[in-house]
Amino acid sequence: MVPEVDFTTYYDRPVVKAPPWEAPIGVYLFLGGVAGGSSLLAAGAQFTGNAVLRRNSRIAAIAAAGAGALALIADLGRPERFLNMFRTFKVTSPMSVGSWILAAFSAGAGVAAAGEVDRMTRRRLPLGPLRSLLRVAEPVGGVAAGALAAPLAAYTGVLLGDTANPTWSAARDDLSFVFVGSASMAAGGLGLVTTPTRHARPARALAVIGAAAELAAAKAMEERMDPVAAEPLRQGRPGAMLAWSKGLAALGGVGALLGGRNRVIAAVSGVALLVASALTRFGVLHAGLESVEDPRYTIEPQKRRLQERQRRGITHDSITTAG
Repeated sequence: MVPEVDFTTYYDRPVVKAPPWEAPIGVYLFLGGVAGGSSLLAAGAQFTGNAVLRRNSRIAAIAAAGAGALALIADLGRPERFLNMFRTFKVTSPMSVGSWILAAFSAGAGVAAAGEVDRMTRRRLPLGPLRSLLRVAEPVGGVAAGALAAPLAAYTGVLLGDTANPTWSAARDDLSFVFVGSASMAAGGLGLVTTPTRHARPARALAVIGAAAELAAAKAMEERMDPVAAEPLRQGRPGAMLAWSKGLAALGGVGALLGGRNRVIAAVSGVALLVASALTRFGVLHAGLESVEDPRYTIEPQKRRLQERQRRGITHDSITTAG
């Protein structure tokens, strides 16, 4: 019998350096999804004349975007590091593109939310001549934020996948789809919590579609990944988070579909979907962080890719050899 291979590295250092990301990044990933999904829901409500859902979703979008930006700044350590992201625009950098998406989204969502707050306070905000400008800019801001909803929800998946982290890299083709589904069910769930059922039908539909999309995308992602690189998604604390996420997503989706016309059931289903979305983001984050601790997750998939290239006869470059 051949003994199990014990992968070791020099001085027991990881093959891939772990990113210095902690809980604030998980919060940022989750709230970015809530913001994007809520702005899409608000844009739909804007076009259909659903004033209550539009108001609640616009306020949710800007609140989530603002809190998410604060979480990102907290992780960066110093506020000026966040501002430094806007010195250039680099289309090949997901972080650079994502920073500008967040800034443009927040501008549009902020203008739309300002119009809602002005109406809620019965035009008592001291806007003066700016009020007429706000009336013109508000619908434009709502549409702009809605148009940036999908990029905002998806770019963090691209950001994680565009790294040398073995688990995130192996999931790069599907991770954005998982995050978009997660964002949709979170925004729909929040709409169910904050909006009376007679106005919440679009939120209910988004919640059900988002839950189904996330479950399907997560299953496809794990099946397409290298089986070793996918292990951190199924075991330990990340595995428990993602298992709970799937259960709550299914429970919340069914509750929204079958009992969403009942205010209590709708609210409970909405909370379940919000928690499921948060667990998805934190589960994926921690699975990636744990995957760099064991060199096996880097070396075994790498060897399989090498063997596959050799099988296909690709031996003319620096990645493989003919031997």
